[in-house]
Amino acid sequence: MSRAVTTDGREPGPAESPIAKRILIGDPLSSEAADEHLLPKRMALPIFASDALSSVAYAPQEMLLILMTGGLAFLAFSPLVAGAVILVLLVVVLSYRQLIKAYPSGGGDYEVARKNIGEIPGVVVASALLVDYVLTVAVSVSSGVDNLISALPFLNGLRVEMAVVFVILIVVVNLRGVREASLFFAIPTYIFIGSVAVMVVVGLIQTFLGNPPVASSADYTVQTEDMTQAAVILLVLRAFSSGCSALTGVEAVANGVPAFRLPKVRNARATLALVGGIAIVLFTGLTALALISKVHYAENPCDLIGFDCATQVQPSLIAQVAAGIFGGNSIPFFVIQAATAAVLLLAANTAFNGFPLLGAVLARDGYAPKALNTRGDRLVFSNGMIILGIVAMGVIVIYQANVTSLIQLYIIGVFVSFSLGQIGMIRHWRRLLRETTRAEGRRDPKSGAERRGAIRSLTINSIGAAMTVSVLVIVTITKFTHGAYLVFIAIPVLATLMVGVHRYYRDVEHEIQMDDDVHFGAAGDMALILVNRLQKPVAKAIDYALAARHDKTVAIHVAVTKEEAESIQKEWEAHRMPIPLTIIESPYRTYAGPVADFIKQYREKHGSSVITVYLPQYIVGHWWESLLHNRRARRIGQQLMLIHGVTITLVPWLLDSSELIYGRRSRPLPGQERAGRPFDPTAENVPTAQRSSLEGP
Repeated sequence: MSRAVTTDGREPGPAESPIAKRILIGDPLSSEAADEHLLPKRMALPIFASDALSSVAYAPQEMLLILMTGGLAFLAFSPLVAGAVILVLLVVVLSYRQLIKAYPSGGGDYEVARKNIGEIPGVVVASALLVDYVLTVAVSVSSGVDNLISALPFLNGLRVEMAVVFVILIVVVNLRGVREASLFFAIPTYIFIGSVAVMVVVGLIQTFLGNPPVASSADYTVQTEDMTQAAVILLVLRAFSSGCSALTGVEAVANGVPAFRLPKVRNARATLALVGGIAIVLFTGLTALALISKVHYAENPCDLIGFDCATQVQPSLIAQVAAGIFGGNSIPFFVIQAATAAVLLLAANTAFNGFPLLGAVLARDGYAPKALNTRGDRLVFSNGMIILGIVAMGVIVIYQANVTSLIQLYIIGVFVSFSLGQIGMIRHWRRLLRETTRAEGRRDPKSGAERRGAIRSLTINSIGAAMTVSVLVIVTITKFTHGAYLVFIAIPVLATLMVGVHRYYRDVEHEIQMDDDVHFGAAGDMALILVNRLQKPVAKAIDYALAARHDKTVAIHVAVTKEEAESIQKEWEAHRMPIPLTIIESPYRTYAGPVADFIKQYREKHGSSVITVYLPQYIVGHWWESLLHNRRARRIGQQLMLIHGVTITLVPWLLDSSELIYGRRSRPLPGQERAGRPFDPTAENVPTAQRSSLEGP
């Protein structure tokens, strides 16, 4: 989002910002306030962990859903599959703690891969993360809406519309700044953690006392088919890959280290440890309760024998567990459903922090447009947030907010980045070990401790690399034909675009680089004021040109008809204008071409003069007014800028409607403000006609 500027070159203060913008995202913040908006651990956890924590609401559901396709007997594999997911989650958390220590700048896996493996792996990781952030928003919001519909089934017909509205609301909240977003997201996240933890404890106590909860789908069965041993293994692996969606969001803490308060690295590592611990406890508890209460959740509800899919909506796993423990119409049930829906919706916030930060790093390195590295009025990378919101809404509409369809595209990108990031960390620690070995040869007292730490970190990241690469292979095999192939198309396309952008910026930088062949002191200086009709904006342009004291100042009128030329000449003489008027005929009704020919002829006669073209331009207050003004001047300016040695000076003229933007519409007479006489529209020396136009109706 670009920054507005007032007519005197200042950034607008709170009172000068557009009213609608102030209402939506608040007053602009000074750059000096950036440190005040860094996050303590208690606020960083809901900001960066909402995705990782909320994924436990749908990861067990998706895992059991896949197993159910083989029949109820396959649910016996659930503990084994869940245990494998928890092991991978634990290793990934430990691995990312090492990454935070080594690369705290916020580049995460992208920075690790680019610096240790190469440019192409780096942009592949960045592309994978960007794709995964988009899918994080789509999956989280769609799952949140799904849980909302589980509590209020009559909303089922508005699934897509609600998802889009929620994305818009999350974008607006994030545009208000990190501090406001953290306050907004903290309460639902902590309520979710607390309520699910209470539900797990109560459910386990009921089971221990001999009164286990019973899910509403416990009596439903599914039709089973004979499966080969290979099909059984493939089904279990597919369930494991769906359960691994619980790992999404872990990398967001590593990408968000710059947003933490000092000491950044220690606070980020502590937050990541908390995230991992809470996610493991909640995932384990929900999976156990789902098995105890016999939740039977099918990809197609009509496959459940005994379920009326024509009139009923299949409740989510967490809704069935909560109803089995507390009762379907109890207050705790609605609290858990509301907290789950809220935290799933707000889990998209992890992406709205990670995507803009990664985009800013990519822009800084020249792999993305520079606009992504620009902070908005609230000190956030607002351009990245807006782009993420638009793309995510498009994905939601295309897939109709269907969690099962979206999750097939999910986690491919995150495991691509996991794998390449861990491989990069292995190379990082091996390089550090070589350096410490050389330092030991010089008997550096610090080298021994550094070497032991590097060996420990290398071991952790090596295990992490082995596991994440294995999971990536499994996820790719099991999800490829179910829609994941689209991700494998998107990632190379994005990576190719990034490399292209980087090459472009590199070539431009080489082209404009300063060298000793640059010469100063062009001979001659001429000003041209383009005149369509003799009006006040033209008078202001003439005044500016005269104040600049060019060697020569000439007004140019491109005449399409003879009558037009005679009219402007008479008017010019009648008002005794202080500079000569040159009329150029244009029988073919073009404007920039005749002016370019005039400049060429002038230079042939007087030498290679520097030409400054003054173009009056209206400043308007309504968007539609821009369609009615400045079209010809803009086209002429764009064409004349292609001529070497020509500069364009835009002279603004504020129309009365510009008061909507700048809070004023009064205009001084040419030269009055520079002469030190403040403009007063009621003064006697102001013509009556101008005074009335300034005062408005």
